[in-house]
Amino acid sequence: MSSRRFGRTRPNSTLTGRELDQHAALDNTARELVKQVMTELGLSARAYDKVRRVARTIADVEGSDAVQTHHVAEAVQYRLLDRQM
Repeated sequence: MSSRRFGRTRPNSTLTGRELDQHAALDNTARELVKQVMTELGLSARAYDKVRRVARTIADVEGSDAVQTHHVAEAVQYRLLDRQM
């Protein structure tokens, strides 16, 4: 999925950590969810960014400007499926 947030089409997969902080900022509830999942599953900081990128894409598909908790929850589910394969 790509976004026009940057004045041009650019895939979410290319967002840097700083850009994720700006364009995929998490509210407290979503942040706590990711923190809990990271602790329970032993996910790395790299995995954290991947979850945020996928959550940003899910929000884009829904037409949402903000990444919401249910976007993060869905992204985490995809991450769990990926780990099972």
